Amino acid sequence: MLPQFKAHLKTNLPFLEKSRLLVACSGGVDSVVLAHLSVQTGLDVTLAHCNFHLRGSESDGDESFVRNLAKELGVKVKVKSFNTKKFADQNRGSIQMAARELRYEWFDELLGTKGFEYLLTAHHADDSLETFLINLSRGTGIDGLSGIPVQNGKVVRPLLDFSQKNILDYAKREKLQWREDSSNSDKKYLRNKIRLEIVPKLKELHPSFPENFKKTQHHLQDTNILVRNHLHEIKSILFADDGDVIRVAIEPLKKLHPIEAYLYGLFKEYGFTEWDDVKGLLGAMSGKEVRSKTHRLLKDREYLLLSEIKSSGDHTYPVHNKKTMLKSPIKLQMEKVEAVEKPGPNTIYLDKEKLNFPLVLRNWQKGDYFYPYGMKGGKKLSKFFKDEKIDVFSKEKQWLLCSNDKIVWVVGRRADKRFKVDKSTQTIIKITFVA
Repeated sequence: MLPQFKAHLKTNLPFLEKSRLLVACSGGVDSVVLAHLSVQTGLDVTLAHCNFHLRGSESDGDESFVRNLAKELGVKVKVKSFNTKKFADQNRGSIQMAARELRYEWFDELLGTKGFEYLLTAHHADDSLETFLINLSRGTGIDGLSGIPVQNGKVVRPLLDFSQKNILDYAKREKLQWREDSSNSDKKYLRNKIRLEIVPKLKELHPSFPENFKKTQHHLQDTNILVRNHLHEIKSILFADDGDVIRVAIEPLKKLHPIEAYLYGLFKEYGFTEWDDVKGLLGAMSGKEVRSKTHRLLKDREYLLLSEIKSSGDHTYPVHNKKTMLKSPIKLQMEKVEAVEKPGPNTIYLDKEKLNFPLVLRNWQKGDYFYPYGMKGGKKLSKFFKDEKIDVFSKEKQWLLCSNDKIVWVVGRRADKRFKVDKSTQTIIKITFVA
């Protein structure tokens, strides 16, 4: 197996040879073989072991075993202990999901702060088959049937081309020792039930089932690549990046068929799961939106507007008389001038005596109104936005410069005439929005 492993790395994962690597090592046969193969290949590896304290003395025994394995192999080891049950209870999740979250959070920390470039895990071909059957039983799309990827960002799985039998044969031939996890035989876990009962039956029905499955999964992976390439092309046509917002034209989107499949393919990476609601946006009134944990999708006339959800904070900022430049949240330059030049959307001239300092920079609120320069009477800001065809996201980002509770300037759009320079003005203030 060692020659095949070396050839696999050289052909498919050559970047590992010059990288600092973590090897996730539980002490089981799969991770022990991965550690041995990595060292025999000359890779720069450090073992990483998680003690979840779920099996009493067995868990501590696993930790001791991995520490000793590192000594035998002449490599370093990092160990982290977790109160997994407490974490699961606090987050109201399963023990398995809690362990996974804690494990990868720690791995990410090591990759981000300790100079490691990739994490190697010991997933193999049988794991990919089990994942396929689990996803199939739950209902899934082509992504769920395409198997575990060899690489996902900084996580690399160099044993995916090898079966459990290949790994066991190597371990026995090299007289390696490993730890048996007693929970692996507990059939209350779906993966164990599939591994211990269903997969043997499939192999019994058709002896060449594993190899045939591998071919089928390769075909599915190729098909998935074609789908992704097509979706990338569709995105390049329909998705227009407009700063913090992506605009998606609705009419051409509605012409795609089957629309449900396209919506899933185009928007799944943004965390959406309520696909009936996403589809409903296509015919909804402007202003209706759907949210995922990370993004919001909003209907605005002929577009869907996609943006990241950002944490809210204090959106009120004082603008003092003596300041000549405000740098945050937007840049405003303020200066005294002798005369009024031609104003523009980014420049206004104000009568200083009509202002009450400090001025306030804030976001717009429902009920706001002002007296637009060049128009008769007052106007609700919401009506002004509608007449100017300003979309919802742009409204949410709109800044107002105010004196007390009165709007002085809808920044970058329109000034309020109550503060304009006239014949009685003694001091002229020029304010420029530096976009």
